[in-house]
Amino acid sequence: MAIETINADLLKQAFLAGAKNLENNKEWINDLNVFPVPDGDTGTNMTLTILSAVKEVNQLQEVSITSLAKAISSGSLRGARGNSGVILSQLLRGFTREIRDVEAITPDVAAQAFQRATETAYKAVIKPKEGTILTVAKGMSEKAVELASEMTDLEAMLEAIIARGDEVLAQTPELLPVLKQAGVVDSGGQGLMQVMKGALEGLRGNVIVEAPADQMPKADVSSRELAKTEDLGEIKFGYCTEFIINLEKGNYTPEEAVNFREFLESLGDSIVMVSDDDIVKVHVHTNDPGVVFTRALTYGSLSRMKIDNMREEHEEKLIRDASRIAAEQKQKAEEEKAARAQAEEASEEAPAETAEPAVEEPRKPVGFISVSIGEGLAGILTELGVDELIVGGQTMNPSTDDVIKAVDKVNADLVYILPNNKNIILAAEQAVSLVEDKKVVVIPSKTIPQGIAAVIAYSSAATEEENFTAMIEAMEAVKTGQVTYAVRNTTIEDVEIHEGDWMGLGDHSAMLASGKDLAEVVLKMTQGMVEEDSEIISIYYGEDVSEEDAQGIADQLEEMFPDCDVELNFGGQPIYYYIISVE
Repeated sequence: MAIETINADLLKQAFLAGAKNLENNKEWINDLNVFPVPDGDTGTNMTLTILSAVKEVNQLQEVSITSLAKAISSGSLRGARGNSGVILSQLLRGFTREIRDVEAITPDVAAQAFQRATETAYKAVIKPKEGTILTVAKGMSEKAVELASEMTDLEAMLEAIIARGDEVLAQTPELLPVLKQAGVVDSGGQGLMQVMKGALEGLRGNVIVEAPADQMPKADVSSRELAKTEDLGEIKFGYCTEFIINLEKGNYTPEEAVNFREFLESLGDSIVMVSDDDIVKVHVHTNDPGVVFTRALTYGSLSRMKIDNMREEHEEKLIRDASRIAAEQKQKAEEEKAARAQAEEASEEAPAETAEPAVEEPRKPVGFISVSIGEGLAGILTELGVDELIVGGQTMNPSTDDVIKAVDKVNADLVYILPNNKNIILAAEQAVSLVEDKKVVVIPSKTIPQGIAAVIAYSSAATEEENFTAMIEAMEAVKTGQVTYAVRNTTIEDVEIHEGDWMGLGDHSAMLASGKDLAEVVLKMTQGMVEEDSEIISIYYGEDVSEEDAQGIADQLEEMFPDCDVELNFGGQPIYYYIISVE
């Protein structure tokens, strides 16, 4: 029997089935990680994101398409973790915005929702890269629009959309050479397809149950045919430039908006301009970001300015042993709950006259939040003046809601957030729009050493704009290398890696060194980062490294680079045995 419309009950059934199917396949998706590091977790990030929405859906007292749309959008937005989770939340947000005011979903409505989902997700990413989850979503939305006028059966329509999604997913290695070399499809795109396939089963009335471990699909690592990286060609416009104009001049008329767009088109491409009340969000690829900023300043002040060099490689290094961290989080939450209960009980039994009135601290102008993991790194950041630490990073991606809660704890008018990991930046930026009582600025640090440099560069005597510029410049002057071990055999950048080998990974996931001897890999990696004008080498050794071994590394680096100051610090971070920065 054809399904011509989807009501609220059927929508809920399909969404929950899609979420369950993603959860069942999360480890398989994790195995698609390009880099063989012990912390790839796209599947886990996407699962935690969608399960946050599932929680809100299951708490609904009255189920309607409007209430479902709100719960799915809000839950996924706040629960978003990692780049893949943020993009999934934006796909869900766009889809639900299109359906929230309808009584039932028809093929036309579904097509419009698919299209809006894709548009919303693309707008959320500063520099959309083809060959990713975005490409898969776009392929399905285009198919949905094509079929809307031809089909009345939503089940058959969804089957065809999913078939198109699988076709596009299979093509992702041809669009991203790093996928082709590793012999995998895009993990985020695969996660999206599992949601879609589960939703189709839910639409058919089939219940998705927990899959037995021995029946879970596995990534076929042994049979991968590794290929050489292809030349991506010359990039015409080298700088991805994004900023917000806070309109003040009163001269940004519709005609002037057209003029501004034409001005941007004369300087670059990939232009996105979105106006909302008194702000304009701008994205452009150009070779002259300074010229763009100068013109934009004629309309008002600028904020959230970002410039990315697109000629550098930005390959995804996914992270985290999810099951271990999830168990630790659960245990910690239970311990904290028990401690609060015990404290409340003790407080009730204590004499009333012993209680002292709470003193509210005055609000300060500026506060800092940093993502970090490891006792030593936490201590360093705290000593530098960071107010609130979010536990996470290479082994755990905090959610948007985790960031919001941290912001709530900082009693300041302006709060700077240091993600210290490129897979956390989108979640942090998503939190900015959800905080209403204070200004939040994300300094897009991709490593702990970058975050440390940014904090040091801050000056209470400088203006907000001067500090933003100073922190970005300080951050970009830092090179970072990280040493971990391979969890499987593979080939990266024509380097053959064996399971158990040590790997030294530099900025943008560049393979700087590999081998069987940890000390040799650390030294070779550092050698690949030091230049003639380098002055400082900072070593942060992890929880599995002894102080004696770390001191031995420091001594050898002092001999190798007598013109550099070598600083040794206990970081205490898991998985990454050494984090080394060069400035």
